[in-house]
Amino acid sequence: MRARRLRASLKGWGGVATMAVVCALVAVFALCVPLSGPGIDDGRALTQASQATVEKAEEDCEAPEKQTLSPSSADGDTIQAIKDRDGEKRKLIVGVDQNSYRWGYRNPNSGKTAELEGFDIDLVHRIAEDILGDPDAVQFKAIPTDQRIPAIQDGRVDMVVRTMTINCDRIADVAFSAPYFKTGQQVLAPKSSPVKGYDDTLADRRICTAAGSTAYSTLEADQKDGRLPATTDISTTVPNQLDCLVRLQLGEVDAVVTDGALAASQAAQDPTVQLKGDAFTAEYYGVAMKKDADDLVRRVNQILVDYRKDTANGWQASYEKWLSATLGKDAKKSEPPAPQYLRTT
Repeated sequence: MRARRLRASLKGWGGVATMAVVCALVAVFALCVPLSGPGIDDGRALTQASQATVEKAEEDCEAPEKQTLSPSSADGDTIQAIKDRDGEKRKLIVGVDQNSYRWGYRNPNSGKTAELEGFDIDLVHRIAEDILGDPDAVQFKAIPTDQRIPAIQDGRVDMVVRTMTINCDRIADVAFSAPYFKTGQQVLAPKSSPVKGYDDTLADRRICTAAGSTAYSTLEADQKDGRLPATTDISTTVPNQLDCLVRLQLGEVDAVVTDGALAASQAAQDPTVQLKGDAFTAEYYGVAMKKDADDLVRRVNQILVDYRKDTANGWQASYEKWLSATLGKDAKKSEPPAPQYLRTT
């Protein structure tokens, strides 16, 4: 199945405005470093039969989170091209967010304006450590929501680790790792709002979503199918998810629809807003890479296996550090099920 589914006062979380300024200054340092080189399958090109298996799985997409390659630690052409970069350029180039609180953001109060922090950033460091032997061998690129896929296809980044939902439309354009986080779409609105959730209380309300997001495509499909009131205005889209919170704070929209994990972080940034109702979809975040980067996909999948097993410095520890305060102590609700892989032989 397809993955479905200020105000006038800006006093909420004071760092939002500061963060926006810092982000704007940092963005000018982004560089474009093309990446080339075909992927391989454990040191060998995928056979025609194996490729046909992948293509058929995409065509018959029902569970996109299961359509990834099995883990491997082998180096292939894609990984070797990363390792062969000279000097200061010998880094993993990763598209991330820099303004999603506790996921990928520059903490304006940390005094470390050159460093990114968050759950996604921890995973990036782990991938860089495994591939290049140095967790800091990373060149971060701030990528807007609607530029995640183009950045991969154009070779501007090796991968995107940016709360990116695996869905059937996207697996036609990029390759995904196994899931590393479970979430779902949810409504965020002012505490005083009559909006109660993803229901008829959204009638005649203005909703903000990020352009190119799963949230927008879900709203669009639901409105056509009658699951969302026809009078709901879904025309407001923004490049980055944090912009929706600002629109909400300014009173330019009445609600935000985004992944529940991100919505919880936004509610933590501004105590005048809250999650309304339950999540109305079940979705999974994955690491996105080029379609032909098979060796890199397999390597990331192996890293994810090891990352989840590492109770001291892996997935669980990162969750407790960054997300438990907003999503709760029970990490099992957000941990994806045991991964399933495509049979390609």
